[in-house]
Amino acid sequence: MKNPPKRSRRPSAPINRDVAVLVYDGLCTFEFGIAVEMFGLPRPELKDWYRFRLCAVDRGPMRAAGGMRVLADAGLEDLAGAGTVIVPGWRGIDAAPPPALLDALRKAHANGARLLSFCSGVFVLAATGLLDGRRATTHWRYADALAARFPRIRIEPDVLYVDEGDVLTSAGSAAALDLSLHLIRRDFGPEAANSVARRAVVPAHRDGGQAQFIQAPLPEQGATLGKLLEWMRRHLDQPLPLPELAERARMSERTLLRRFEDATGCSPKQWLTRERLNRARELLEGSDLPVERVADVCGFGSADTLRHHFRHHVKLSPARYRERFAHAS
Repeated sequence: MKNPPKRSRRPSAPINRDVAVLVYDGLCTFEFGIAVEMFGLPRPELKDWYRFRLCAVDRGPMRAAGGMRVLADAGLEDLAGAGTVIVPGWRGIDAAPPPALLDALRKAHANGARLLSFCSGVFVLAATGLLDGRRATTHWRYADALAARFPRIRIEPDVLYVDEGDVLTSAGSAAALDLSLHLIRRDFGPEAANSVARRAVVPAHRDGGQAQFIQAPLPEQGATLGKLLEWMRRHLDQPLPLPELAERARMSERTLLRRFEDATGCSPKQWLTRERLNRARELLEGSDLPVERVADVCGFGSADTLRHHFRHHVKLSPARYRERFAHAS
């Protein structure tokens, strides 16, 4: 009898658990609130949780959206000792970050800090030069302006967040939740990310990218498509060719393609690949099924095809993903 597969170890907490969040005059209150909710609340049920502090860019009290005033106990000098620095939006994409802030961010990064931006905060990170030659994202409304001002950055306008290891960027406001949960997942594993998501009453992993929020509202056939999508999720292990989907939706193939993209921002083939990858992630994290079996259950047909899509979309092999994110035994 073969020995059962060994369980992977859960990711360990970061060595430097100090999270520093910038506050500035004109503070984006929603993005700031996400940083507090995700990283600043006490979580005694989670071992070695983050330590949290605010670092002021300007002299206080600083104005925040909604008429509030904010004070911070620390200044930019405290960024030097942080393990993670968050830029929760910025006071305007045309507002130049002060040189002292840029210098402090570069110093923190040189000392090993990870830098995160929420929404328009990417313009601050871009101004440091630390995104040159790397991928990044921002709110879809700002993507063209970011690309024009910083042509050395590879803009990905349709994703919710981009993880470049030590520099991470999120799209429009609520995508800060997705990026934050991703980092928690990276640091503490999926169980911790799921716990934080449940407490905040948000999904631990949100499907799709920004395209779904740029498109027009769902067409009248939205209810039919909704039923079709649910059926497709229940049958991911099957081929699901376009003619079969069109017949089930009682539409022509051409009509289905148009309405599917209006509703989801992608083609049926792209949507299926994304859903199959999500299902594969769940199985790699929470089961000991061999990669070959995961590929079969998720409809990829072969382990080689699964590996191809993982490397292309997740930037990790299935084995490396399992090693990093599998539940603790």
